[in-house]
Amino acid sequence: MNEALLRALTPRVLGILVRRGAGFAAAEDALVEAVRVWPDAPPRDPQGWLVTVAWRRFLDATRADTARRRREDRAEEEPPPGPAPSVDDTLQLYFLCTHPSLTPASAVALTLRAVGGLTTRQIAQAYVVPEATMAQRISRAKRTVSGVRFDRPGDVSTVLRVLYLVFNEGYSGDVDLAAEAIRLTRQLAAVIDHPEVAGLLSLMLLHHARRAARTAPDGSLVPLAEQDRSRWDTSLIAEGVGILQAALARDRLGEFQAQAAVAALHADAPSTGETDWTQIVEWYDELVRLTDSPVVRLNRAVAVGEADGPRAGLAELAQLDDSLPRYAAVAAYLHERDGDPETAAALYAEAALKASNLAERDHLTRQAARLNTRRRRRAGVEGGGSSPAGPFRRDGET
Repeated sequence: MNEALLRALTPRVLGILVRRGAGFAAAEDALVEAVRVWPDAPPRDPQGWLVTVAWRRFLDATRADTARRRREDRAEEEPPPGPAPSVDDTLQLYFLCTHPSLTPASAVALTLRAVGGLTTRQIAQAYVVPEATMAQRISRAKRTVSGVRFDRPGDVSTVLRVLYLVFNEGYSGDVDLAAEAIRLTRQLAAVIDHPEVAGLLSLMLLHHARRAARTAPDGSLVPLAEQDRSRWDTSLIAEGVGILQAALARDRLGEFQAQAAVAALHADAPSTGETDWTQIVEWYDELVRLTDSPVVRLNRAVAVGEADGPRAGLAELAQLDDSLPRYAAVAAYLHERDGDPETAAALYAEAALKASNLAERDHLTRQAARLNTRRRRRAGVEGGGSSPAGPFRRDGET
């Protein structure tokens, strides 16, 4: 069976089976069996064929399991075969995979498996873990949500956070998780009319548009201020901005819309110096109101430093907990802009020790080395150096 077709049909078929009464794990087992007997000549209605065959496989398994006789009684009257409306079923599957009883890691894995249609091997490669480890994680997640019944609407915000977690994992192995997150968010946007779904899709597109310029040929990070903006994908930017404008026009502001607005202002600027930092600060004010997140306040301090000068940014930073991730990196950047390279170098070195990945650690280490080299040169020891570079990553650009 064509892999692309299977990935597209998986959430629809699973959603229908679950709605009809199959447990999540049993529904997936039945779908696997149906795919296994996929005919050489593809049926005219692939979804209807899969639903019919998978449901029969589920009934066969149920009837053979004497320990589940009560469930067998409920399943005795088979619904008519063929396609069924998939909108509500697909949406329910999103909610099921992001059920609050699951950990974030399990919710991400289950979403990729059930909604994304990825194999366990592909998910394991993307997360750089053994396939057996990922299989256990997915099995535990399926057991956790087995038998869950929805007597109230699911939490859209939880679904969106899981999809954003997928997006921020980037890409590894033969699956590009950032692109996969965009695909799944597009799919979600097609089945639910919600401004925050549109906001997240816009945010992903605007970030993804800068991807080609975000790393150098040697794999090192390229800060936003130094990126070659001619390498940004203008079609993705235009699409992201259009989606955002339509969402904002509904006047139901949420955090993903506000984040997308910040990203759109960066995308619109010809250079860092021409960025509308004052408006970015205003959007961060909205984000603080919506989330009261310390990370948002940290990013706001950088924006204030750009809009009103580094001293103002440092004053905002002083009000925050210095144990926050990237606090030292932001402090280093602002101190350097304030003309204090010695303090900045020490802070870059401190930030490098706390970095969450190798590329970020290397980048921060280079910033510390650059300032120390420049300081020694001025003291008459040796030469070298380059332009300042900010501490920003995809999920923290300001």
